[in-house]
Amino acid sequence: MELRAKVNTAVKQAMRERDQTRLSTLRLMNAAFKDRDIAARAEGNENGVDEVQLLAILDKMVKQRRESVRSYEEAGRLDLADQEQEEIEIIEEFLPRALSDDEVEKAVDDAVAEIGASSIRDMGRVMGVLKTRYTGQMDFGQVGPKVKQRLAAG
Repeated sequence: MELRAKVNTAVKQAMRERDQTRLSTLRLMNAAFKDRDIAARAEGNENGVDEVQLLAILDKMVKQRRESVRSYEEAGRLDLADQEQEEIEIIEEFLPRALSDDEVEKAVDDAVAEIGASSIRDMGRVMGVLKTRYTGQMDFGQVGPKVKQRLAAG
């Protein structure tokens, strides 16, 4: 099932169950999708955004909430940190399973081999391949240094 359809089905289910936290999070997800669709149409893409871009939106939402959790915990606002953590769990239901460290290493090796990367100058192309295939499955902030190290050892 397409990601948008899954989210819309979950919205209806949350409405039936009167789960306000889940419902508001799902509505935020839909709003983010629609905002990006509008921006894509303004750029000339009449079809809106594809699944990869939707996954990137969800990935960004999770990262924003993790940062909020850290800030709230540092400020002693554990109630708000718990609320953000609940939202993270709801959003993550719609993301693909995260890759293990070994799977990430293999994905990096495969991407490097595929494009024939031999120096650090090829890092952008390697990251582009990884982002196209593994959005939502790996943290690119952590993968970037691994790619850099792999290309430097090259």
